[in-house]
Amino acid sequence: MFDTPIDAWYAWLGLAAATLVVFGVVSSLPTTPAPDAPAVAETVDAVATSEYETTATRALDARAVRIGPRRIGLRTDAGTAHATLGYRVVPVEPGTTLARVLRGQPPAAVFTSRATFERAVDTARDRARDPAWRPAGRHLVVRRLSWDGVDVTLVGTLDSRPGGV
Repeated sequence: MFDTPIDAWYAWLGLAAATLVVFGVVSSLPTTPAPDAPAVAETVDAVATSEYETTATRALDARAVRIGPRRIGLRTDAGTAHATLGYRVVPVEPGTTLARVLRGQPPAAVFTSRATFERAVDTARDRARDPAWRPAGRHLVVRRLSWDGVDVTLVGTLDSRPGGV
């Protein structure tokens, strides 16, 4: 008595609209998970807290990265993730003299003196106050080192991907 007849046009129209809404929601869901920024931050913090000079490399599955002195962000098509670092780091941009040190060269082989090394570190810190998104490389490299009283933890991506954000 109170049933809607299934042959009513508005019942079919409502069913079609509901089907389109469900399809739209399902097709807009990302197919991959957001990047794991906390795991990357753990790698950075592990190197930063080491009492010895050390280097670590971590594979990145991100299209873009934003590295600040106390925060790191990763971006993929599935979303953006951020993590706070426990220790202050020096973000290194590819192509700089600090990038050569991050790759493994001794600071004494790259810089003429402790003062020039310290200026390069200070310049990198100043640029990192307002970090920008840049194409992510395949790996994040973290290197903690000390040279003549200058203790730093360098962080950067060195191998960029073609077509990055």
